[in-house]
Amino acid sequence: MIAGFTALCVAELVAAAVRPEAGPVTAVGGAVIDRTPPAVKDFAVRNFGTDDKLVLQLGILVLLAVFAMAVGVLALRHRWTGAAAVLVFGVVGAVSAAGRPEGRPGDALPSAVGALVAAGVLYLLAGRLRVPETVPSPAAGETDGGAQGALDGGAQGAFDRRGFVIAATAAAAASAGAGLLGRQLQASQLAGVSASRGDITLPAPASAAPPIPSGADLGIRGLSSFTTPNKDFYRVDTALVVPRVDADRWRLRIHGKGVARPVTLSFQDLLGRELVERDITLTCVSNQVGGPYVGTARWIGVRLADLLREAGVKPPSKGGPADQIVARSVDGMTIGTPVEEVMDGRDALLAVGMNGEPLPFDHGFPVRMVVPGLYGYVSACKWIQDIELTTFDTYDAYWVKRDWSREAPIKTQSRIDTPRPFAAPRAGTVPVAGVAWAQHRGIARVEVRVDDGEWHTARLAAEAGRDTWRQWVWEWAATTGHHTLEVRATDRTGATQTDKRVGTVPDGATGWHSVVVDVT
Repeated sequence: MIAGFTALCVAELVAAAVRPEAGPVTAVGGAVIDRTPPAVKDFAVRNFGTDDKLVLQLGILVLLAVFAMAVGVLALRHRWTGAAAVLVFGVVGAVSAAGRPEGRPGDALPSAVGALVAAGVLYLLAGRLRVPETVPSPAAGETDGGAQGALDGGAQGAFDRRGFVIAATAAAAASAGAGLLGRQLQASQLAGVSASRGDITLPAPASAAPPIPSGADLGIRGLSSFTTPNKDFYRVDTALVVPRVDADRWRLRIHGKGVARPVTLSFQDLLGRELVERDITLTCVSNQVGGPYVGTARWIGVRLADLLREAGVKPPSKGGPADQIVARSVDGMTIGTPVEEVMDGRDALLAVGMNGEPLPFDHGFPVRMVVPGLYGYVSACKWIQDIELTTFDTYDAYWVKRDWSREAPIKTQSRIDTPRPFAAPRAGTVPVAGVAWAQHRGIARVEVRVDDGEWHTARLAAEAGRDTWRQWVWEWAATTGHHTLEVRATDRTGATQTDKRVGTVPDGATGWHSVVVDVT
């Protein structure tokens, strides 16, 4: 256990000199995420929510502890074999770190150095715990006291308890110091990046978002607010360590098939262009029926279509050879987005701001993509650094390789926010309220029913735009007893939600959200 602790602490210190993402727990966790089947990933998001990464990291640490104990038992009898087993752990971490899509050769160093030092510590400590093979017998004529002294002396010679305690304490203390130093160095580096974000003042948008209509937020207790605060906005991604990108060093390259004039842009280049501001609702494809992974923010950014046109890109409908935009993140994520949708006139943005401030680190600082009407896994690349024009037949992005659909328009959905499941409202008038969304189509109608009865049309809040969700409320004359409430929405194309329950894989869940309550 002490040797395992040493490995992690030393690796933490070396990672400070390389980069935080190269740490062994992060590297192995990233490799696990990359190889996780969609059904397992969906299970993790559904049951652990945004804590899924913490659960994964804790699981890795538990397995490491079990591995360490097993190796420790082995090392008592076979010191060299035990030390070699620690080196195997280091190889796993090194390969995981350097082998990820965004991996670099230097990423192998933290795991390799940590394992090498830990192997030495294990060999040293195991030597202090060698089990005696024989105990000297008292010589002829020895007194009982002499025999006892020989026994004590033999045991002390074989099991150096004092030496072990000193060595173990020194190893643990030195390891803790290395780990703390590594954390401090990383924190110091991140503080500089955080300061670069704090120094940014976003210019006023040339095209400001229209004011949110006064009736867009119904102000009902328990109902999601129209605008989701940054701290409450959902986060679903594969990054165990949130990338901290220095805006001054950030660059975006646009290149590939059909790009007549490749472009490289800095953050200041984007801020110097015409900025637009829009209210847009984002939805994660992992959102179950009635789930929390949907939210609305006021985004500020540059129209992606304008940048593509300046680079000479044409959509397929106008003869362009590329039908897919592959956006690459600094953490190695790839997102494939249809060129046609980005250039069809919708407000597809390279966003630099969220709800009046620079993007939070968790949500893609310094720049991310936002495309209304498409699930995030095919549109919302965070920490973006590269845009390549290609075709869907040529390249499969990250999630497509894992059996998700390559194109995924957001499905019309609705959710009951209040009353909550298993609530016990009093009989009488009970407001049943929630949100509905059908980005880039808009919500035309929401209906609610009780206990499979007739559908009742809910009152809709004022519409802020077809790219945002819409609040609704129905005043229910509740009677005592056990009841089931259901909701469905109809978008502006006339399409009504299907009642068929389908999971999130491969292109989003369907079905009616229901809530069970007991009216008293």
